[in-house]
Amino acid sequence: MQSNIPGKEGQMRPKNPKEVVELIQREGIKFVDLRFTDMFGMWHHITFPAHEISEESFEQGLFFDGSSIRQWQPINASDMMFRLDPTTAVVDPLSEIPTLVVIADIVDPVTKEPYHKDPRNIAKKAIEYLKSTGIGDTVYCGPEPEFFIFDDVKYDVGMNYSFYEDDSVEGIWRTGADENPNLGHKIKVKGGYFPVPPADQLDHIRKVMAMKMEEAGLVVEALHHEVATGGQGEIDFRFGDLVTAADNLMWVKYIIKNVAKMFGKTATFMPKPLYGDNGTGMHTHMSIWKNGENLFHGDSYAGLSETALYFIGGIIKHAKALCAFTNPTVNSYKRLVPGFEAPVNLCYSARNRSASIRVPVVTSPKAKRIEVRFPDSSGAPYLAFTALLMAGLDGIENKIHPGEPVDKNLYDLPPEELKDIPTVPGSLEEAIDALEKDYEFLTKGGVMTEQFIEDYIEYKRKEEIDPVRLRPTPMEFFLYYDV
Repeated sequence: MQSNIPGKEGQMRPKNPKEVVELIQREGIKFVDLRFTDMFGMWHHITFPAHEISEESFEQGLFFDGSSIRQWQPINASDMMFRLDPTTAVVDPLSEIPTLVVIADIVDPVTKEPYHKDPRNIAKKAIEYLKSTGIGDTVYCGPEPEFFIFDDVKYDVGMNYSFYEDDSVEGIWRTGADENPNLGHKIKVKGGYFPVPPADQLDHIRKVMAMKMEEAGLVVEALHHEVATGGQGEIDFRFGDLVTAADNLMWVKYIIKNVAKMFGKTATFMPKPLYGDNGTGMHTHMSIWKNGENLFHGDSYAGLSETALYFIGGIIKHAKALCAFTNPTVNSYKRLVPGFEAPVNLCYSARNRSASIRVPVVTSPKAKRIEVRFPDSSGAPYLAFTALLMAGLDGIENKIHPGEPVDKNLYDLPPEELKDIPTVPGSLEEAIDALEKDYEFLTKGGVMTEQFIEDYIEYKRKEEIDPVRLRPTPMEFFLYYDV
């Protein structure tokens, strides 16, 4: 059940520092690129000449300034340390100069303890907590990140102006554009699911993206155009344990963005870049295992176990708070609205994609899982997966039953039938307020510290919620300038 099995063109990853050094020598590596993820999901890197990396580098660590990373260290305690993970070493398939990428964990250089604001460390602590409960020893995650590929994007903000404009050769709005000539085949609003070329004009680019992913050791399972007009796509890759799945998602985002740039285009995982069409989500499949046995398989509803039902119950109970990590941007909530295939209703159902938690049809007990459909990929995947796991574990530990399933099309239900079904938050502000009141399930086992949560909340309010809330938008001028 390993997630980093190489594809046909993929790489076998080293198991220890000695094998990393041998790989550097064998492949003629010139540079080693250390990468880490900040609290808000951005991948950062620092590059070293290959001759500076030895087996001792893995033992002793490498140092950097942590004060310039958002919400990390103050300037008077800025020294931090990289602890290189040799099992993550991958030759960068996009670098013209032979470069080895190694993912690093962040460590306090004085105490040598894992840094409590490092999302990857937090994810590792979540797995340790899972093991300490005796419930299981592994959680598998299978994210399905969607994205847009645009031909052009422009945006700017100032004291007295703001605007954005994105464009795609596929966009339905371009039917009247002069493209010398306009060759037609534009994708209609909500008409982008599985069309063949020439309507699907991004088929070749997605295939190049998939090949680069497999060169990096990921296993690609499917790739296709998504529902929206204007270049929406999806590339699915093999599930993995929680930490590896998050590592792989960071690779996927990196490859998709850079391959798009290679073709003179730009890719974004922004949840709602277009008005009036479907947004971009990240449906996340999950299951808990113990001693090689899938604990979500059972004799209850849709072949689920009682453990799986309690896990669902925990997610539903804590959904508003955990959305602060699974849907962590102001823009996330422009996707989570009725009418655009967005799973806003907190309930579960088999085969039913209108429910926020779906039970997929499978052919093997090993494949039994749940699919949480409201997350997006705009934040740190380590934190999103951790939050989902901790909410689910709280459900198992406290036997929180999710209630009866809802086997109806929730998009078409009348208000009287929907009134008793809870919903996801309507805004990031609501999610952050919920997190402030409901975070104890995240701090069990020291997985997240209160300081981390406080700093996360402070940043989201000060740097994201308030600037958007206080700034007039072009639409407000359209509606209200003449009042």
